[in-house]
Amino acid sequence: MFRFILRRLGLGLITLWVLSLLIFFGTHILPGNPGRAMLGPFASPEAVAALNHQLGTDEPLLTQYTTWVGDILHGDLGTSYAFKQPVGELIMRALENSLKLAVLAFIIVVPLSILGGVFAALHVGRAVDRTISIGGLSAASMPEFVGGIVLILVFALWLNVLPVSARWPPGTPPLEQIKYLILPAFSLVLVLFGYIARMARAGTVTALDSDYARTATLKGLPRRTVVRRHVLRNALLPTITVIATQLGYLIGGLVVVEQLFNYNGIGTLLVNAARNRDYVQLQSTVLVIGVIYLIATLVADILYSVLNPRIRYGGAAE
Repeated sequence: MFRFILRRLGLGLITLWVLSLLIFFGTHILPGNPGRAMLGPFASPEAVAALNHQLGTDEPLLTQYTTWVGDILHGDLGTSYAFKQPVGELIMRALENSLKLAVLAFIIVVPLSILGGVFAALHVGRAVDRTISIGGLSAASMPEFVGGIVLILVFALWLNVLPVSARWPPGTPPLEQIKYLILPAFSLVLVLFGYIARMARAGTVTALDSDYARTATLKGLPRRTVVRRHVLRNALLPTITVIATQLGYLIGGLVVVEQLFNYNGIGTLLVNAARNRDYVQLQSTVLVIGVIYLIATLVADILYSVLNPRIRYGGAAE
């Protein structure tokens, strides 16, 4: 198990290094000039050049990359050009908000989608199976902003039971904050339900068709016992992996949802950094999102190897 985790960590570090190269050189391809963006269109070329020199953006790209990576390795994500604040503090505040939304959506979608997928598999071919499968697929095919707009129209404007914006007033207690997060959370549930439920359904159908499930049934065990003791553990293996990987998306990939509901999460921070040509903030934010995805993938691999030992033994044998 240790060798398996070590191998995955090594691959993750290599991926992270490649990602840092793509992020850094990719952001410098973007049009615009940090000094010009900060000083405005009417600033003199001399003032713009002086500010770029102060920021270090006029140095060779390789020198800038080396400095940036060295600072990150020492725990310094840089200082935002636009906000004149440490990027680490900005990211932590935004990440805290994104985590609140992600956890709420996660708590709702995981049990709901697993129950829906297993229930559909137990009634395969019937109306309830087709309803869950087609409904989930339709919801998953819908862009986040479409589902979000429908939820706003129905629950915020028509029924007037939930706020339009996810931004709560200062000093709002934690339990009160949930009210502001329900609509954005359910717009994410609509997208993820179909994907996770279909994985749970497919795994359960395959497990119910297996020899060990048939043998348990022929021995006279009740169907409920067969499903609980013999089917679910094997059926939910791929589903658990999918759930773990979706956690990265829930934390770092909510740009559209956060923009729609006026929520100050890490996705909004990323968009603002791009608008302001704030290279340091943009690079560090994308890198942090990449780290989140890598951690989520590593957790998924570890969970899968714990539940299916053949994976880690096969990886160790390699």
